Amino acid sequence: MRTGIIYAVITFVIWGFFPVYWKQLDTVNALQLATHRIIWSFFTLLLFILATKQWKDFKQAAFTRWNFVIYTASAVLIFSNWLLFIYAVSSGHVLEASLGFFIYPLFNVLLGVVFLKERLRLGQWLSLGFATGGVLVVAIAYGNFPWIAVLLALTLGLYGLVKKKAPLNSLYGLTLETAILFIPSLTFLLIVHAKGNGAFLHVDTVQNVLMVLAGIVTIIPLLCFSSAAQRIPLSLIGILQYICPSIQFLVGVFMYHEPFSTSKLIGFILVWIALVVFTFESIWWHRSVKSLDQDEVSIDIVEAVSTPQATSFVNMNERV
Repeated sequence: MRTGIIYAVITFVIWGFFPVYWKQLDTVNALQLATHRIIWSFFTLLLFILATKQWKDFKQAAFTRWNFVIYTASAVLIFSNWLLFIYAVSSGHVLEASLGFFIYPLFNVLLGVVFLKERLRLGQWLSLGFATGGVLVVAIAYGNFPWIAVLLALTLGLYGLVKKKAPLNSLYGLTLETAILFIPSLTFLLIVHAKGNGAFLHVDTVQNVLMVLAGIVTIIPLLCFSSAAQRIPLSLIGILQYICPSIQFLVGVFMYHEPFSTSKLIGFILVWIALVVFTFESIWWHRSVKSLDQDEVSIDIVEAVSTPQATSFVNMNERV
C-alpha cells in the first residue's frame, strides 16, 4: 500500500504544480498552448501504445461509429477544460482555478441531480449550501462572478458524465480523444503560423522545449495514477486528490502573490467545510450500505469525490 500512496501523491503533486509549468509559457497564446498540448499528448500516447504493442487491440476497440460520437463530445470538453486552465494560469487566476478543482466534486453531485435524477442526502445538501455560500463570498470579494472556477468545474463534471457512457479503457479513450482533435489542432496552428503569429520556434529555446514536453507531462501523472489505483483503495485516492487544488491554492497565494483578502479566505473556508462534510458523509453513507460489496463501495466513493483524471483512469487495464 505504501508504494500506491507514493504513486498517488506523486500524481497529485504534479497536477498541483501544473500552474508553475504553464506559467513559464504565459507569453504564448493560451489557445496555441492548448492545441500544442493536444498534438504532443497524441504523439506521446501513440508512441506508448506502439511501444507496448497495443496498436492492434486499440484499433479494434476504438474505431467504431459510436466511439467517434461519444469521444468527440468528451474531447471537446477536455480541450475546453485544458484551455480554461491554461488561460487562468497565464492571466493570473491560479487561485480561481484552484477553487474550480475544489468545487468540482460538488458539481458532480449537482449534475447527478440534473441529468441522472439522483436524490440528495442531507449531508450533500449541506455541502452544496456551504459551497454555494463560499462561491458567492468569493464572487463578492473579486467584484465579479468567478466564472473561470465555475466553468472549470462544469467542464470537468460534464466530461465525467459523458465518460460514464464511454466503452474504452482510459488509455485508449484519451488516445482517441487527442486523435479526434489532432487534425483541427494542427490545422489551427498551421494557419496561425502562416499568418506569422505562431509561437512555436519563434520563442526562446526553453519555451519551445516546454511546449513539446506538454505531452509527456500530461501522460506521466496519469500513468502514475494507474499504478496507484492498482495498489490502494479508490476511496483513499478520492481523499488524496485534494492535494492537487491545495497546492494550486498555495502556489497562487505564496508563489505568485495573487490578491487574497480576508473575504476570499472566508469564501474558501466555506468551500473547504463543504468538502469535509461531503467527503466524510460519502464515506459514512457508503460504509453503511451493507448490501454492496467493498469494491462497489470504493468505486462509488471515488466517483463522488475524485478528480476527472482519477475517475477516468480507474479502468486503466493492467498493461499500463
